[in-house]
Amino acid sequence: MRFYRGVKPALGWLLLLAVLGWGQAGMAAQLALHGEAVASDIEPIELEEHERQWIRENPTVAVASVQYPLYLFQDEHGHWSGLNNDVLKRVSAMTGLQFEHQESFSTDHMLERLESGSADISTTLAMSDERKLFLDFSHAFGGAGWVFVGRSGAPAVESFEQLSQRTVVLPARHALEDVIRRDYPAINIRSVKTYAEARALVESGEAYATIENEIGAQLYPLGLLKVGGLVEGKWEADHLAVRKGLPVLLSILNKALEAFPAAELRSIRLKWLEGITPVPVPSVSQRLTQWGFWGMGGLGLFGLLSLVWNRRLTAVIKLRREAEKDLSDQLAFQQALIDSMPDPLFVRDLQGRLILCNRSYEEALSVRLDQVQGRLLFEVDALPETTARTLHDEFMVQLRTRKARFSNRQLQFKSGPREVYQWTVPFYSADGKLRGLLGGWTDITQRRVESGCRCLH
Repeated sequence: MRFYRGVKPALGWLLLLAVLGWGQAGMAAQLALHGEAVASDIEPIELEEHERQWIRENPTVAVASVQYPLYLFQDEHGHWSGLNNDVLKRVSAMTGLQFEHQESFSTDHMLERLESGSADISTTLAMSDERKLFLDFSHAFGGAGWVFVGRSGAPAVESFEQLSQRTVVLPARHALEDVIRRDYPAINIRSVKTYAEARALVESGEAYATIENEIGAQLYPLGLLKVGGLVEGKWEADHLAVRKGLPVLLSILNKALEAFPAAELRSIRLKWLEGITPVPVPSVSQRLTQWGFWGMGGLGLFGLLSLVWNRRLTAVIKLRREAEKDLSDQLAFQQALIDSMPDPLFVRDLQGRLILCNRSYEEALSVRLDQVQGRLLFEVDALPETTARTLHDEFMVQLRTRKARFSNRQLQFKSGPREVYQWTVPFYSADGKLRGLLGGWTDITQRRVESGCRCLH
């Protein structure tokens, strides 16, 4: 009995912590269930007659969409998915508008579509003075900060002043490009097509840093890169960007966003971004509080192990099974994300042997992963022998020089010559060791055929 009286306060604290944990888990589950329930019973918003007439005359809105997990991407079935797509579905149910995605391949390409009028809106563009000249922006429905991304081993980039006389690489027409050129003329800006190219140039040492949305920066394995500080005073709010000349559409979208229930928007963001947003470093007082809780929990755990060992063992087994299920779900999601990419992707080791590929790679070369895994490119009857040996030799040169490569070129496939945009970049382990090549290509010939382009060369 004396022992029980001694551990009773600790047991009380442990039970309180358990109740608080269960309460948070229950709240998250309720948010998810609430989102599903609301999606099945959505009331249309009240619109003016001229707005309803506009929808009758323009029932479909063209969306310029670029792959940007987890905000917007195509799943393994080729369907658009992600946080922004869920928002569009909710707006569609509230207004009757139908949204048709038109895939773009870079920020510059997306802006060109909107400027030419071939697309009406975009969901992933940040606001800037240059873009306000031809775009209107809806009310914000979320957002994230910008962060500096530099090379591991170099001092963490915390401000623009550290980048004076250095090269910063950005995707063409980046939202912060004009601000940097105006306020920090000593920074040398290099433009590329995509964030993937920007990260590769920083990793290879050809650029000192890049700037990326903090969610996107945390999503990808960093390898030789590391995330620095937030760009002070530059918050990237989530907006729907609407091309100029569509004020009625902008009004309809704003009314839908105003009527968007805050609880449902929060549940959508939790569904896609929970576990991705970086966790802030706790203060000293917070750490002391946490250590105090852990100390009390340890005492309580000791008492519980003495009193209810068998029950505790059962709980541990249950938790382990749940953790294994969570891990399996995460791996399945990562594989689905890779397979959802529309362009062929592959990973090769230091000898050029295939480690991994996605479904688009299998379809493009008419192979299966289990047939070609662990084999060199010229050992597989997937490409003409001359093409296969040329590409293999290029891979070996890249592995020796550790240089990234991005090029437009013509390659001979079994089906004939194809114009492609090809990219290959070295990748590294967490301890900085070279592990192989990551690469892929975009079939420009096929894209032109699908888009109906009749360009002359």
